[in-house]
Formats: sequence, structure tokens, C-alpha cells
Amino acid sequence: MKQIQCAFDLKIIFLFLVVTLFSCQQNNAQNQVASSDFVASDFALAKDQYQLLLGSRDFPRTLDTAGRLVGTDEWDWTGGFFPGALWYIYEYTKDPGVKANATVWTQKLEKAKDLTQHHDIGFVMYCAYGNALRLETNPDKIKQYQQILIHSAQSALKRFDPKVGLIKSWNEKASWDGKTVWKYPVIIDNMMNLELLFFASELTGDPKYKQVAISHADHTLKNHFRSDYSTYHVVDYDPNTGAVAHQQTNQGYADNSTWSRGQGWAIYGYTLLYRETREAKYLKAAKKAADFYMNHPNLPQDRVPYWDFNAGQQGYWPDVDYSNRKLKEIPRDASAAAVVSSALLELSTYTSGADAKRYFDFAEGTLKTLSSSEYLAKRGTNGGFILKHSVGSMPHQSEVDVPLIYADYYFLEALLRYRKLAKAL
Repeated sequence: MKQIQCAFDLKIIFLFLVVTLFSCQQNNAQNQVASSDFVASDFALAKDQYQLLLGSRDFPRTLDTAGRLVGTDEWDWTGGFFPGALWYIYEYTKDPGVKANATVWTQKLEKAKDLTQHHDIGFVMYCAYGNALRLETNPDKIKQYQQILIHSAQSALKRFDPKVGLIKSWNEKASWDGKTVWKYPVIIDNMMNLELLFFASELTGDPKYKQVAISHADHTLKNHFRSDYSTYHVVDYDPNTGAVAHQQTNQGYADNSTWSRGQGWAIYGYTLLYRETREAKYLKAAKKAADFYMNHPNLPQDRVPYWDFNAGQQGYWPDVDYSNRKLKEIPRDASAAAVVSSALLELSTYTSGADAKRYFDFAEGTLKTLSSSEYLAKRGTNGGFILKHSVGSMPHQSEVDVPLIYADYYFLEALLRYRKLAKAL
């Protein structure tokens, strides 16, 4: 009788395991379908929205306070994001019409291969031509794009001074409050322009581009990070000695606060540095900067940060009006969330175990928030842009709670990275 009971119990346990396994497989399949659905619907929306932006004469950047489109030319730092976003939409949809438009808008940027007025030639040229090169199959165009990017990298090196060891971000300028004159300012954003230099060394076999990128990254690692791996926005150097003169902000709340998108640039920048060099110090910097961002007590539950991590905290701005209008609440920055979600997805591939899962899950949660009605525009609204609620520069009362083209770009990049990784799970 005991043997019969044991056999019966084993059957019950076996059936329970089968049902549980089947249920888990169903749940995983449903989750994958759900993930696929929000990515698919986001790209369908993006394609429709960008049809509205294609009517612009200039490179779309944002909307003004009256909801009118603000465009810019190829010399502005944001010029490459619209064609780059079109390439991402083409990568997902495979629509030849989107590719044709991406090609046209990319080629409009060609003059910017000689951009030396500021550091952002990497943003301008690599976001457009780099993506074009990845997705183009015409040999003549591939060769043309390669030559343009090499020329662009040569232009970028003209802002590098070996005495200082960094690429100069801006020419001499006053701080936003007018109290300091920066002689050799370097901003954390500049980490994003180094990808162009690594590409140029790989393509040409000439190590000089990579060497400049590594020098810049090493000096930035030394001087832009605080002990908790939060970041200064601006570090100003003595152009004669290379010594640090000032550690300040231009777009954050205060010199000792942490500007959210700047922290995002750091996470992204040192993740790509690790990709290109496999140096452990860069992976450590990316992880520490990411952990600061993810674990910050002032990060909202939906993972979209305030424009500055210290905004609203005790001892910081509770009621300052930087925007010439009374704000009901502290503005969020969806562009920072988009940059960080893209960076964390790549970072998850260079880590393992609990770390990889933390980074992936955080990015996934952020993308689902950005795909919600709170941040994702409805068709035919938002001037044609995809995401709402970004902040350009609060101290300059510029682009507060508006769409920004680079928020769209990194959102689409993150969606593509997410789709690729989710399929591999």
C-alpha cells in the first residue's frame, strides 16, 4: 500500500513540475510578446511622427514655447541626431523610403566634416554617417562615408592639445552665471565624441586617433569624477600647464550637484571605452557611475530623473524659477533616461550574474516608462518628435520640458539594443 502511495505521489509531483514548466514557458513567451509589442508599436509611431519632421527645411532640434519647430544647421551639435534616428527607424522597418530620407539628410551634413568650432563633431558626423555606414550596401557610398568619417576624425584632433591631454570642448567662454571665464573647458559630454576616433584608428590602422581618445578618457576619469562616481559637468584646465583650474557646471543646478544627463554621458562614454579597449578601469567607471544613478535616493520611481539629481533635495533649490514661468513640479529629463537605458543595455553585456540582470532590468523598466502615455507622444502631436518632457539647460532657461531630438535618437537606439538582447534571452 505504501508503494502505491509513493508511486501516486511521484506522479503528482511529476505532473506539478510539468504544469509549472509549461506555465513558466507560457509566461516567458507572453513576456517576449509583450516586449516585442512595445518595441514594434514605438517604431510604428516613430515612423509616422518623423513623416511630420521630414517637412522641415533645417535639422529638427526641439519645439519653442509656442509649440513651433526649432531647426538648426549642420554646425550645431545636434545636427546628426535626426538622420541618425532615421537610420534607426530604417534598421527596424527595412522601409526603403525611410532609407532614402536617411541618406538625403545624412548627405546634408557633409560640410560638417570640417567642424572645428566645438568638440561635437562626433555627435554630428558619427551618429549620422556611422549608422549610414553600418546599414549601407552600395560600395561607392560605403567608400564615400568612410572617407568623410576619417576627415571628420582629423578635424576632431585639431582641438586636442597634448600639453593638456584632452580635446577642448568649447572655446574660451564665461560660465553660465558670468562669474568665471573658462580658458580650456572640457565637459563630460565630450566622452561621447570619442567613438569616432576609435573608428578612425580601426579603419585607417593609424593609432593616433585612438591614442587621443584614451588620453582624453584617462584625464576625464581622473578629474571629472567625485569619490562617489557622480560627475562634474565642466572641468576647466590651465592651457599652459594642464592643471585643473575649475570644476563647475554649465547645465546643472550647482557646481557640486549632479546634472542627470551628464551622469548619463559618463555611463555611456565609459561603457564604449571598455568596448573599445577592454581596460578594466573603464568598466569600473561605467559600473560605478551607473550604480550612482540607479541607486540615487532622489531618482523617481519611474526611473526618469529630474533634470539634476540634487533638485529639490534639502539644501538645494526647492522653489527657484529658472524658466521664467512658475513650474508646478521639478522638470524631468527624458533625454537622460533614454541615454542611460541605451548605455545600461550595452553595459549588461559586459557584466554577468546579478549585475547584468540589474542593468538589463533597469533599462527595460525605463524603456517601458518612456513608452507609456506620460512620455510617448500621440500620433500627430509633439511637433513630430517621439518623446516628451526633456530639458536642455535650466540655468540658461532654454528648452525646458520640451521634446529634444537627441532624446528620440537614444530612445530608438535603446529599443534596438533591447530587442536584440531580449531575443537572445
